[in-house]
Amino acid sequence: MNIAMLLRRSASDHADRVALGRDDTLVTYAEYADTGARFAAHLLANGLEAGERVGFFLPNTLDYLPGLLGVWQAGGVGVPLNVLFPDAPLRHAILDSGATAVVCLPDDVERLQRLLVDTPVRLLTTGPGGGYTEAVAGSAPTDVVVPRHDDHNALIMYTSGSTGVPKGVRQTHRNVTAQVEAVIDWYGITGDDHALNCMPLFHVGGLHLVSLPTLLRGGRITFMGKWDPLVWLDLATTLRPTYGGLISTMLIDVGNRTAGSPVVLDSFRICMFGGSRTPNTPIERLAAGTGIQGVEIYGQTEQNGLAISYRPDEKRRTGSMGRPLSQVVETRLVPPTGGPDIEPGSDGVGELWVRGDAVTPGYWNRPDLEPGAGSEKWSDDGWFRTGDLMSCDADGYLFYVDRIDDMIVSGGENVFPQMVEEHLAECPDIAEVAVIGTAHERWVEQVTAIVVPAKDGVTAESIAEWASTHPDLRGIARPRRIEIVEALPRTGSGKLNRPELRKEYP
Repeated sequence: MNIAMLLRRSASDHADRVALGRDDTLVTYAEYADTGARFAAHLLANGLEAGERVGFFLPNTLDYLPGLLGVWQAGGVGVPLNVLFPDAPLRHAILDSGATAVVCLPDDVERLQRLLVDTPVRLLTTGPGGGYTEAVAGSAPTDVVVPRHDDHNALIMYTSGSTGVPKGVRQTHRNVTAQVEAVIDWYGITGDDHALNCMPLFHVGGLHLVSLPTLLRGGRITFMGKWDPLVWLDLATTLRPTYGGLISTMLIDVGNRTAGSPVVLDSFRICMFGGSRTPNTPIERLAAGTGIQGVEIYGQTEQNGLAISYRPDEKRRTGSMGRPLSQVVETRLVPPTGGPDIEPGSDGVGELWVRGDAVTPGYWNRPDLEPGAGSEKWSDDGWFRTGDLMSCDADGYLFYVDRIDDMIVSGGENVFPQMVEEHLAECPDIAEVAVIGTAHERWVEQVTAIVVPAKDGVTAESIAEWASTHPDLRGIARPRRIEIVEALPRTGSGKLNRPELRKEYP
C-alpha cells in the first residue's frame, strides 16, 4: 500500500492542527496535505510514471515533507540527497538514481547546473518564483493516489560512501511503513507529542524516526536551521518539546555547552542518541547539564533506521543500546570465524545479522549486492550482515563492540577501538577521541588515539600519562601513539570517518 494513503488520512483527521514549523512559520495538516496534492498533480500532469525518481537536495525546510508526500501520492520514489555531499558523490547519486527532477534551494542551482550540465534533470527551486513553488501554486490539488504495492520502492537513500561511491539503499513502502509503525509503538508516540527535529531529513533519523511517526499520529514537528547548540537549547527551553533526537556530535556539543551551566530540559519524554556509538561519559555529561535521560538507538539505512533501542520507561543498562524491535527485525549474533550463534548471556562476540519487514531488499542498480548474488552483504538464507560486532546479556540486551573492519590486531590479540575510546573519553582533557590501528615494527599494529583536546595546553604526553594510570588501558589496549588535532573527520552522515584517519595516520 502507498504510504501516502496513511499520511493523507492522518492529515484529514488532524486538519486544523499544526503539523510543521520553522522560525515563525507554521503549517497545518490541511496545508501540508494540500501542498502535497498540488505537487502530485503537477508531477502527474508532466508525465511522471509510477516508480520514477524525484530528488530532494534540501536542508530541513518546510517544503521537504509536503514535497515528498506529493511524490509518493503521484506514485514516485523519493531520493533524499545529502546536502553535505561533495560534487562527485552528489552527481553520482543523482545520475545513479535516475532522478528526472530535483527539488532544491535557489542558492544551489548554479552548482547543480554545473554538475548536471549534460543531463536532462529538471531543477525545481523553492522560494518565491521558483519552479517548485510555481508548480504547487499553479496546480489544483488532486485526490488521486497512484497505487503502489508493499514491495515497490518508496525511497532510495544514498549512504555517505566513506569507502567508495555512495550506494542507493532501496526502501519499499512496506519497509518504511513497518518501521514507522514500530517506532510509534515502541516509543508510544501520540498526537500530543511535539518533536524538535534537528536531524536531517536526508537520513533515516530525521525522516523515519522523528518526522513520519509524528505525522502519522497528528503531532507537531519543529525544524531548526543550521546546527547550533545554543539555538537548540533555546528552542528546547521555549517550546518544551517531548520528542526528538541528537546525533552523537550534537549530543557532545550540547553536553559541553551545559557543563557547569545547567539548563533544565524536563519536557523531553524521548530524546534519541544515534549516528555512531557514543561513549558513556558524554551521555552522562548531557544528563548532568540538561536532565535528559536519553535512549540510545541502533539502526542502519539498510534497516530503515531503528533495529535496537529502549522503551521510554525501560531501565537503562550501562553500555547497552537496548533490545531488538522484534516486530520488524529478527536478529542473531554470528561469530566472524564461524561456528554456532552467540547465545544470550555468553561471553562471545558476534556479528549482528538481521532480517524482517524493516530490512532493505537490496541496493539500487547493484544486482551484485542483491540477496542470492553471492555478496558478502547477505547470508545464503537471506540474513543481512551489518558488519557490526556485538555481545548479548542473558536478558537479550545488546552491547555494541565495534565494526568488524575497525578491529585492531596487535601482537596477535584483538583490540576493539570503541572500547578504548570509551575509556579515553573519561579523561577531562579530551573533548573527542578516535582510535585506529597504525603500523608497528613489533606488534604489527598499535593502538593510536587521535584526540581533540578539551582545552588549551593539552599534549600527547599528558594524555599518555593519564592513560597509563587507567586500569582498562593497559597492555595491548594502551595507546602507544597519540595525535592532537583540532577536529575529527566526519562522513556526510556525521559518523566518524575512520578510513580518512587511516590515510592521514598510516
